[in-house]
Amino acid sequence: MFAPDHDYTLETLPFDEVWAYDFEFIATPGNRPGPVCLVAHELKSGRELRLWQDQFGPWPPFDVGPKSLFVAFYASAEVGCHPVLGWQPPTCILDLFTEFRNSLNGLRLPEGVNYSLIGALIAHGLEHLDVSEKEDMRALILRGGPWTSQERQAILDYCASDVIALRRLLLAMLPNIDLGRALLRGRYMRAAGCMENYGIPIDVDTLTEWRANWLDIQDDLIAGINADYGGVYDENRSFSQQRFRDWLEAQEIPWPLLEDGHLDLEDDTFREMERVYPIIAPLRAVRNMLADFRLGKITVGKDARNRTILSAFRSTTGRNQPSNDRYVFGPTAFYRGLIKPEPGDSVAYIDYEQQEFAIAAALSGDRNMRDAYLSGDPYLAFAKQAGGIPEWGTKRSHGTDREGFKQTALGVQYGMSAYGLAAKLKALGLDGSLANARNLLRMHREQFREFWRWNTGAVNFAMLNGYLVTTLGWVVHVDRHTRHRSLANFLMQANGAEMLRLACCLMVEAGLEVCGPIHDAVLLCAPVARMDEDLALARKLMGDASKVILNGFEVRTEAVTVNYPDRYMDEKRGRAMWDRVTALVAKARERKQAAMGG
Repeated sequence: MFAPDHDYTLETLPFDEVWAYDFEFIATPGNRPGPVCLVAHELKSGRELRLWQDQFGPWPPFDVGPKSLFVAFYASAEVGCHPVLGWQPPTCILDLFTEFRNSLNGLRLPEGVNYSLIGALIAHGLEHLDVSEKEDMRALILRGGPWTSQERQAILDYCASDVIALRRLLLAMLPNIDLGRALLRGRYMRAAGCMENYGIPIDVDTLTEWRANWLDIQDDLIAGINADYGGVYDENRSFSQQRFRDWLEAQEIPWPLLEDGHLDLEDDTFREMERVYPIIAPLRAVRNMLADFRLGKITVGKDARNRTILSAFRSTTGRNQPSNDRYVFGPTAFYRGLIKPEPGDSVAYIDYEQQEFAIAAALSGDRNMRDAYLSGDPYLAFAKQAGGIPEWGTKRSHGTDREGFKQTALGVQYGMSAYGLAAKLKALGLDGSLANARNLLRMHREQFREFWRWNTGAVNFAMLNGYLVTTLGWVVHVDRHTRHRSLANFLMQANGAEMLRLACCLMVEAGLEVCGPIHDAVLLCAPVARMDEDLALARKLMGDASKVILNGFEVRTEAVTVNYPDRYMDEKRGRAMWDRVTALVAKARERKQAAMGG
């Protein structure tokens, strides 16, 4: 593939100290971690630290500045313990998880290997703890104290065994690590730990009321959905695949099938189809609420903040993959209405505008595509470039025509075929003929020739060389199982992930309270009096990050700010369902009040 930037050994690493370290901690859902102990080995000198929770001081027991390197496995967990203790997090982090993930990203893992520390040790033929022994020790820690002196010693020894394993794994992996890029990934794990520490402010009163009235409102929810979606729930509150299939056929919506011919009813499929067919959103929202009652799983701490592990680098493109159940941005969009700033505070949702279009324009060097993005409305500009809208046309005067070109541009980014585009256009009430879809795709190829040459070249390169790599070194490896469509979209999605990661690093390091990342966006929190200043800085830093990734090309941002006592709301995809659930909760409240009065 490509060689690392330097063939480092432990002795030649450009740091005065190299620490392998690990915390053991208790983390109850939604709350910050409670550190139990710390073990750290300075690998150059052999110095060892073993600290129990009553031995933690007001500052770190080691130098966390730029002359020290900290080696960890999934470092955001360790970083999350630092602010709890009042410590500054390490400046320089080498996370062996991110590097192990990157080394196999896109490939099917060997038998018995996963992306855990044990999995990495197995992959490198190194000694490791038995899985059951590890589970027993974690259970002992999570049980909580007080621990006997023997139990304390066992926990410290267990923590030390992970640190010893880190040293062995580092020595095995170091010759193949591109240190400069690895430190950038470690830098993001530092930012991720800080964002997990902040958490997202939640309207706990509303969430509590919804949970309390859930049994009363679910039948009302089903009744409303059945009226709009062909009675997809039967009298036993079970989802009927046949009725859903009938409704899909009536709506002329093509739905992915499993190998046995049944509809694919996984939530990931509903999420993807919701993006193409917004009419699916209310149905997905109700399915999520009925399936395992997702409102009950959103993890909220004692301080009314939603926290969960962000699962950084877990997707093939390097994006975060937090739990759809536990993260307020995970389920359908109406849940976002639970986000509410605390008294005196504001929240701002800041996202990159048409991020993937901009990335494609910049990296491909397509002049027409760059001009379209720089116009401020790339879809309207595309339509004008192709002659589909006159030069004087606007979004208001030619909105329907513009929508067809917009769906084409978006569909191309996901490898959509003419058949898929035709179905999408038809669902939106546009000309959904196959001839029109093919014509739109032809115009896209004609107007953006350099993009198509670049994109096709990237796929061919991947198939010939066995990999693709982003600006900052995130790799997807290619084998016979790799899907062509995922390769066509990889450089746009994965460089978008790089952009957001770098932006998060810059913002967190500037002292901004970034509550959490969301695909191509962030949620910022600040006092009302300071929000304008913080928001301006955040948008500048997001722009700076885009210029680093795209060689000077800046991706615009847009922002929505909400001040207490208002709540954040996804007006387009979440408002209708929010209003429906709110009305049903009000009815349930009235019924209870009437019953008490009687």
